Amino acid sequence: MDVETDGRFGNKRVHNRLGPGSGGGPSSTTGKVCNYWRAGRCNRFPCPYLHSELPEAAAPPKRPSGPGGNVWRNPNSGGRGGGGHNRWGRGPGGGSGTAAHRPPDRPCKYFLAGTDCSYGERCRYPHSYCISDSITMLTLLKGHEKGVTGIALPTGSDKLYSGSKDGTVRMWDCQTGQCAGVSPMGREVGCMISEGPWLFVGIPDAVKVWNTQTSAVMDLTGPTGQVYALAVASELLFAATQDGRILAWRFSAATNRFEPAASLDGHKLAVVSLIVGGMRLYSASMDKTIRVWDLATLQCIQTLSDHTDVVMSVLCWDQFLLSCSLDQTIKVWAATETGNLEVTYTHKEEQGALALSGMPDAQSKPVLLCSLNDNTVRLYDLPSFSDRGRIFSKQEIRAIQMGPAGLFFTGDGTGELKVWQWVDRAQT
Repeated sequence: MDVETDGRFGNKRVHNRLGPGSGGGPSSTTGKVCNYWRAGRCNRFPCPYLHSELPEAAAPPKRPSGPGGNVWRNPNSGGRGGGGHNRWGRGPGGGSGTAAHRPPDRPCKYFLAGTDCSYGERCRYPHSYCISDSITMLTLLKGHEKGVTGIALPTGSDKLYSGSKDGTVRMWDCQTGQCAGVSPMGREVGCMISEGPWLFVGIPDAVKVWNTQTSAVMDLTGPTGQVYALAVASELLFAATQDGRILAWRFSAATNRFEPAASLDGHKLAVVSLIVGGMRLYSASMDKTIRVWDLATLQCIQTLSDHTDVVMSVLCWDQFLLSCSLDQTIKVWAATETGNLEVTYTHKEEQGALALSGMPDAQSKPVLLCSLNDNTVRLYDLPSFSDRGRIFSKQEIRAIQMGPAGLFFTGDGTGELKVWQWVDRAQT
């Protein structure tokens, strides 16, 4: 049946006729669809072509992208999942450490700066210091006038301690979140750690020692320049100094003091990070190297030189060593059969990496925290390096400290100290 219709573009003949594909005519001898019918102007009857669309062919099954699907496997490794090293960076987020579903890039810049956002609840960016469903910020502690460089929680104390470039150590009440005291150090604080009741504070040319239970205070002299990192192992206190040395002291019960024990020499520039793992001390330096020291002999047994810029931080996880650098990489080191460490995985970042820390999340899964010089902290699942979110700050975060009961703390360049807690996603 032909129907004449009047449209805004003039008369148009439309053929309201069922095609053979719908039972309205003979079968097509060509198996093709009539182009004129598609355009609404076929005037042939019977038309040798179909007046109906061809059914869509079933899409062929997608082939996996590699021997193991979307997850790369070493074809020479034999077992499922490849060798021991290919687990790194091979989780849901892929080798780049980016999750399949990306969270928003950043929070509202007005909120982050502490100013009013005119969009309010209609703002397209979150008004939050983090973008993650795994953590929540509990409180913001303000008081320091310059960047926070160290955070510590001495054993048996209900106080949180923070050191700053403003030359003070602040004591915070863990119950109220209020500042409970300020101790001037006389010089800017470069680092801070606690061991048992002892609080150790690194400042230029000295380490201040404070017993939080007895209130005993002493100064350890010997360093030249700023003390950037501290570590305790084998009853020794180690201090990483600006002149490239690592000084060691041993506590003497007889004198009730820390006595000089050794000087570990080898780095050519300032040592900025120390970590202890097993019977090894690892030191990271501005000379772009990591040195491995035997704690039994205090001798350097290996120098790692795969980074191309300042190595800012080192961290031990399981049997692996992790390091980060201003060369925009995080490297994972593992021991070979000879006992030497070699890089087993390199994770690329878009910014220089400043500090590493790690802890289990609310489900006891290991998570790596890495501070970058774009004022963010990246959260990664280990060993996959899958993205778990980001923490944002006004300035660089140089201090990250783990706490009890899923708590952790970050301190930034403005002097702000934030308290975070892991959230159990399975219960939310």
